[in-house]
Amino acid sequence: MVQRGLSPADYQLIRSRRKTLSVEVGRRGVLVRAPLHASDAEIRSFVDGHEGWIRKHVEEYEKKIRETEIRPADRLSTRDLHDLAEQALKIIPERVAYYAPKVGVTYGRITIRNQKTRWGSCSACGNLNFNCLLMLAPPQVLDSVIVHELCHRKEMNHSRRFYDEVLRVFPDYWKWHGWLKENGPGLLRRMTG
Repeated sequence: MVQRGLSPADYQLIRSRRKTLSVEVGRRGVLVRAPLHASDAEIRSFVDGHEGWIRKHVEEYEKKIRETEIRPADRLSTRDLHDLAEQALKIIPERVAYYAPKVGVTYGRITIRNQKTRWGSCSACGNLNFNCLLMLAPPQVLDSVIVHELCHRKEMNHSRRFYDEVLRVFPDYWKWHGWLKENGPGLLRRMTG
């Protein structure tokens, strides 16, 4: 945590051929970017003037890190993943069968996996893959992924036409896509190995 009255030890100074001073908070800590010609006094004044902003963002970043840390007890065992896959095999084909006529497409084989990077995919011949970790998300997230993959049967891209089709079938798509974007990395980190 950054203490009151920031000292040069509380941030990393990076000088470059830029025209303005800026500050950012992230994985590398507090970075202050300054023009080559900026004096130490100018930099000090800039940092002092942004101390409240810096402290707030350091606190928010540290909180976010704490919330996304996975304790050993939160990790999914091989048995947990197996159970999630079994649950997905019961639920996902039903949801795919429900949405396919709404999209107006057919599909091939449905496979359930425990992937570390993808939530779903659709092959050129219409085979669908889904991540068993979707069982840990709200049902609307699962439906949004299913509709997304089924719409690839019409458009094998992420064009405007593709998203128009997704939104026609599932108008709340962006809301639940946002949920998955924000919370999905935490779910993926729960996998062992």
